[in-house]
Amino acid sequence: MDGDRLSRVFAALADPTRRDIVARLSAGDATVGELAEPYQVSLQAVSKHIRVLEDAGLVTRGRDAQRRPCHLEAEVFDLMTGWIERYRRQAEERFSRLDAVLKDLDNEEGAA
Repeated sequence: MDGDRLSRVFAALADPTRRDIVARLSAGDATVGELAEPYQVSLQAVSKHIRVLEDAGLVTRGRDAQRRPCHLEAEVFDLMTGWIERYRRQAEERFSRLDAVLKDLDNEEGAA
């Protein structure tokens, strides 16, 4: 289940407009109209981007009187961070082992 969700999150973030929307929502909630202002696309196109972000679990829409603000769901970033961190640690371990091997080779060459 987490793998499917992670795939949806990364697919949603593959689009630069959606990444920008996420960055803007990190500063605070906003309506679709407010989010659409800087783009030269229709409100409907921005709504489609928001729907993709909602389907991935990155964004929810609330109800505040007449407004329907979009809200960034921060816990999804924990899922992404955990996945990235696991592979970062593995890569660091590989590089540490390589550093040790190279250091041993240097020491052997220096002793010869």
